[in-house]
Amino acid sequence: MEYFRAKRELHHALVISDPLPVDNVKTVWASAGQAATIGIFLILFGAFLYIGRAILLPILAAAVVSMTLAPLVKAAKRRGIPPWLTGLVIVTLALGALGVAATALAGPVSEWVRRAPEIGATLKDRLAVLDQPLASLHQLHTALFGNAGGALNVNTPDIVLPVVAFITPAAGELLLFFGTLLFFLIGQIELRNSLVSMFGNHDTKLRFLKIMRDIERNLAGYLTVVTCINAALGIIVAIGVWLIGYPNPVIFGVLAGLLNYVPYVGPGIMVVVLFGVGLVSFSSIGHALIAPACLIALTTMEGHFVTPTIVGRRLTLNPLLVLLALAFWTWMWGPFGAFLAVPLSIVGLVVFNHLLPAEDVKLPD
Repeated sequence: MEYFRAKRELHHALVISDPLPVDNVKTVWASAGQAATIGIFLILFGAFLYIGRAILLPILAAAVVSMTLAPLVKAAKRRGIPPWLTGLVIVTLALGALGVAATALAGPVSEWVRRAPEIGATLKDRLAVLDQPLASLHQLHTALFGNAGGALNVNTPDIVLPVVAFITPAAGELLLFFGTLLFFLIGQIELRNSLVSMFGNHDTKLRFLKIMRDIERNLAGYLTVVTCINAALGIIVAIGVWLIGYPNPVIFGVLAGLLNYVPYVGPGIMVVVLFGVGLVSFSSIGHALIAPACLIALTTMEGHFVTPTIVGRRLTLNPLLVLLALAFWTWMWGPFGAFLAVPLSIVGLVVFNHLLPAEDVKLPD
């Protein structure tokens, strides 16, 4: 009897010690209200980013570039060079580089546009081997869903109107970007001092200064290393396509280096470009596959071994975080948002680490 009584008392004590699933219904509703408020704010903020793309994108891009170049401006100021002169030189060099790139690309792009009908016929001839698989897929689609669509009329696309529709707003955004970048570079020290003066106590001011310093260091360190890696990748691609026999190898090298700033998507686009040009330039599909296969091997080695080894010590970015940020900003702001995905992820990660520092908590097994 004593044994059973002790067992019942132990079981009763264990039941009482278990926490209740809900302590207070009001607390649950309060938490749900806070979550709903945060969700509504995020939805409205996303709509604000999407609607204000034409203004927010160049301004935010200029802010990221100015924070990246902030250590250079500070170093020049310590040597007696005023920030306005440094900013003017940087913007002038950037505009000069953009002009040189546009001049270099004008000739080859015009040639490719002029040969568009010939290129289309050549691609159709090279891809004739896929006619049978595509016909089989069409038969399967017809058997499953019927032939409701009827015959497919393919008209030759007019590329002039889409190009003009893209360039016209892009020119205004580019002008806003360079103007904002110039003023950010010139007045970023005064702007930072003004922002610091808005905080009330000393600890908050110190935390803000630490966050800004770490953002500048991480952005500058990451983009400097990645720029060196991408430049080396572009040189290797240019030499490789020249040896294989591609026309205009320098353009392919520059394009590979620029697209490699966008993880996953950029190298994928470059593979498609190399394969398409290879189909037009060479007589066999096997020859056209050499450059894309080599680029896949090169970017895989660079993305999994070279860049993580060098950048990993500076700032570790979760691959899933990079992928989600890339998908979000590409959906939100298009290809230019894809270029900003990684820098914005770095900024967000630095702010998160300062506001919510990691704690070493040992979880139970």
